[in-house]
Amino acid sequence: MNQQPEQHLRIPSWLRRPLPTVRTFADTRGLLDGLHLHTVCKGAKCPNMHECFSQGTATFLIMGPTCTRNCRFCNIGHERPAPLAPDEPERVAKATKELGLRHVVITSVTRDDLPDGGAAHFAATVRAVRKAMPETTVEVLIPDFRGDAAALQVVMDTEPMVFNHNVETHPRLYPMVRPQADYAQSLELLRRVAASGRIAKSGFMVGIGESDEEVKEVLRDLKAAGCRIATVGQYMRPSREHLPVQRYVHPDAFEEYAVYGRSIGLGHVFSAPLVRSSYMAEEALKAL
Repeated sequence: MNQQPEQHLRIPSWLRRPLPTVRTFADTRGLLDGLHLHTVCKGAKCPNMHECFSQGTATFLIMGPTCTRNCRFCNIGHERPAPLAPDEPERVAKATKELGLRHVVITSVTRDDLPDGGAAHFAATVRAVRKAMPETTVEVLIPDFRGDAAALQVVMDTEPMVFNHNVETHPRLYPMVRPQADYAQSLELLRRVAASGRIAKSGFMVGIGESDEEVKEVLRDLKAAGCRIATVGQYMRPSREHLPVQRYVHPDAFEEYAVYGRSIGLGHVFSAPLVRSSYMAEEALKAL
């Protein structure tokens, strides 16, 4: 595959988003700031943040704003993380209630410094949300817990509706893109989730050096692991310190990925340039 240097790649029109013009955006941001909550929307420079905040929703980022890993595509900081905040689950639950969320997505940084990878904190957050909003469906976007099946079980025992864990890219690119992770380990986590009868979901980026055939290979791997929902989105470089974009994939190609994913039996494939793993998560669940 021919790759152009990024300085010759212009951001195409389909990746440009308008700034917010409704008061709900400021209200949502103010609520989250007031409760001292982090979101992956802001931390990862998600291009959909203005849209989601304007609709009164967000993806909660628990266990602090800094990660123990240094993936070369991610904007989350990787300094030494702070101790866990014991009141964070209650603050997430309060925000969920005040925002009136029907479906809540809870994700986290990776905390390899914790013996259980933060699994107990994840579970406490799910339980707090359930107590505050019994009718709200819960989706967790979890790290790999370094392959610890017991840690994964702690979260599974709280019975979230959806278990999301992103493979992020094709395994050939792991040494460059996410050297501290393991593709096979991530697939095994998804297999365990699917085998338990829960909804397994995963996502990955394109435009970072993969071929179209490798995109299809990842979709096949996700189907084999038991995933029912897959998301595919365009990689966008957060800063010059991160990996350069190798290609901007046309929306028509994203639609072809979705058609292929459905043809091999994936229940729902949400594939478009601005798709992110938790973007329109409630709609993805309904699509099943």
